[in-house]
Amino acid sequence: MKLSIVIVNYNVRYFLEQCLLSVEKALCGISGEVYVVDNNSSDDSMCVLKKKFPWVNYIENKENYGFSRANNQALSVARGEYVLLLNPDTIIGETTLSDCISFMDKTPDAGMCGVRMLKVDGGFAPESRRGVPTPFTAFSKMIGLSQLFPKSRLFGKYYMQYLDAEQVNEIEIVSGAFMFIRKSALDKVGLLDETFFMYGEDIDISYRMLKAGYKNYYLPTSILHYKGESTKKSSFAYVNVFHRAMIIFFRKHFSHNNFFYEILINVAIAMKACISFFKYKVLACNKPKDPLRQEKFLFVSDGTNLSDMLEVADRNNIIHDVFHSSAREFPPTDVFEKGYDYIVFDTDRFPFTSILEFFRHQPNHKDAVNIATYLSSSRAIMVLHGAIK
Repeated sequence: MKLSIVIVNYNVRYFLEQCLLSVEKALCGISGEVYVVDNNSSDDSMCVLKKKFPWVNYIENKENYGFSRANNQALSVARGEYVLLLNPDTIIGETTLSDCISFMDKTPDAGMCGVRMLKVDGGFAPESRRGVPTPFTAFSKMIGLSQLFPKSRLFGKYYMQYLDAEQVNEIEIVSGAFMFIRKSALDKVGLLDETFFMYGEDIDISYRMLKAGYKNYYLPTSILHYKGESTKKSSFAYVNVFHRAMIIFFRKHFSHNNFFYEILINVAIAMKACISFFKYKVLACNKPKDPLRQEKFLFVSDGTNLSDMLEVADRNNIIHDVFHSSAREFPPTDVFEKGYDYIVFDTDRFPFTSILEFFRHQPNHKDAVNIATYLSSSRAIMVLHGAIK
């Protein structure tokens, strides 16, 4: 078997459903298996998805085991030459898996690879490629030096923004949202460290790969990452867990550094946590009570599911226009300048790869249009904050 895919789910039924649809398309012609590990979700994820995707292997936990332990459950029985750890709040393109397999097959020194992750507006997600958060690199990020000097190889190493995003590059840290791993390398370095409940485990395993003599790479093939829907980044729990993970990693791999340096890192982490918490709280308080009434949607459809899409729009009082695409053509690029908040594509009719490529070339501005999709299997419009039914 060529590939085993592992997806950990926690209360994101609709995102997971869409993710599995994209995985199903991308697996065409590839010998593979898919594991969904559910961490005791309180929604109806497993009940619904088992019926829709009977070919998937399901592992259902009676409690939330966290990201590392849940992934390890499936990794322990995975049979693929390669394994992919994939977040449920992602969409992969039809060629994503074949691109990764082709690269890994011809690059024997590669232990892992990651890909170009897009944000919901099609912009480049900086966490697509990262450097090892050594004490100096982490401190530079925490106090803002990496933002002031993003192209600097000294201060900007955390996100490695000095590398060309259009080219294959050797990197240090692969994101846990899409982590394509050579199984023989994983067997050598060991499974994910379960000390990390959530976050930090990707940094740890990437660093262990480097220490074992393997190389990690970035590929410019695109996926969409909604980022954080499983954890609701506005919560204090997210801020707390993320920064605790950074401390765990620092103490595990850099305990030889002097005591003063560790104090600086901990102070920087604490400051970052407080600022992040305050920012998310303020943003949450200032959100409109009904943002959908203020947003404008453009539906792109060849007519197949258009009546169902419009029914969802009418039921939710969504302001909308329609671009009639008789031959699966995409709107002209000037559509990005017409004040839409979302452009909705029917993924039954338009390939995921083409949708992502369309948004990737959107002009960079503060009022960028967001990607939205129509999930016909659940008659839902998928946007950044979830499913509109």
